[in-house]
Amino acid sequence: MSEGKIVVGVDIGTSKIVSVIAKVDDFVNVLGVSEVPSNGIRKGQIVDIEEAVTSINSSLEAAERMAGYSASHIIASIGGSHIESLNSRGVVAVARPEGEIAESDLTRVIEAARAVSLPSSREIIHVLPRSYIVDGQEGIKDPIGMTGIRLEVDTHIISANSTSIRNMEKAFSQVGVDLDAVVFSGYASSMAVLSDTEKELGVVLVDIGAGTTDISIYVEGSVAYSSVIPIGARHITNDLAIGLRISLESAEKIKLFLSNPIKKKVGTDGVEDKVAERFSDEVDLSPLALSEELKKVSKKTLIDGIIRPRLNELFTMVGIEVKKSGFAGQTPSGLVITGGGARTIGITDSAKRMLAMPVRIAIASNIKGIIDEIQHPSFSAVIGLLMYGSNVESSSSSFGFGIPKLNNFKFDSKTFSKIISFFKSFLP
Repeated sequence: MSEGKIVVGVDIGTSKIVSVIAKVDDFVNVLGVSEVPSNGIRKGQIVDIEEAVTSINSSLEAAERMAGYSASHIIASIGGSHIESLNSRGVVAVARPEGEIAESDLTRVIEAARAVSLPSSREIIHVLPRSYIVDGQEGIKDPIGMTGIRLEVDTHIISANSTSIRNMEKAFSQVGVDLDAVVFSGYASSMAVLSDTEKELGVVLVDIGAGTTDISIYVEGSVAYSSVIPIGARHITNDLAIGLRISLESAEKIKLFLSNPIKKKVGTDGVEDKVAERFSDEVDLSPLALSEELKKVSKKTLIDGIIRPRLNELFTMVGIEVKKSGFAGQTPSGLVITGGGARTIGITDSAKRMLAMPVRIAIASNIKGIIDEIQHPSFSAVIGLLMYGSNVESSSSSFGFGIPKLNNFKFDSKTFSKIISFFKSFLP
């Protein structure tokens, strides 16, 4: 990892856009962070470029002000149900006559694995080497310097819809920054929250966002399966709004209140009245000051009747994806849940019941600096982007997914729009 490289990560989500500027060495040292509601984005995809540009711009500018750093190159996340994955194998002959494997051989064998048949509407965003095989010897993680004649690689390929990538590229060019790489948000989250032991043993990462849920399955230390389920935490909010006949804003307040209670009941002697709380089925919503003036509601109705069925449905779909991957019996580390929906009340119980495996809620580790705001599962993906970005060269001639970059010509529309607004201020 390079010494103290400054990286800018932008996580584009269904409900919020998070920008984080950090200095990355052995730790992620956070310098600036900003979170704004996302407009023009639905289920992880840009549906209105103008609104998306406005949201990204305000998020980036707030992070820049906090960090005292002007962003010119960024790493962005991509999600949505258009994300697909497959595993591929590449084979090449070692180039050197003495048979020593060099970096150029690795590049050639990965390119050979990349040559898979995809529709013209799809584009590869990641080719992740899982393990190398030298002359039939399997399980090699780094073959450089070894001697052999035939080099093979097993890779995990993640592809996305070309239109989604183009729209994202266009949005960032209008903001006035260069897009160095696009990273699948589930893969980014796994970089931030999973331990090496979990990856080696086999683990299922579930990143629950507002509109979608990303799944990354690790087997023997590397990604073996990636997919996206079109259900997220916002569906729970919708269920609460319909069930209680209230607005979406009020339903969101109730969901967050249940997941992070403000305070516990206290008895007359100043001690928590746990007995009264255990037998009381009513939840006091008066601190939320809801516009519908809803004061009390049954906890059983909320949790057992509305929230739990939706969580059960979500984890049933996760179970189907795990079965479909073919790695169902190879994940003894269990399930790691992160993302904004990870703090939903009863989520671990529901996951354990539906999937019968160990479950833990994860937040990003190895971070320091301004971390008060980001010590929450919803920031896992953006921290992963920073870790990914520390290994990406911003001077590269093209993106990781093959979009040529105009190095000689950069139209910084952010600066241009500021000049226009400056002159407009003089007009009557």
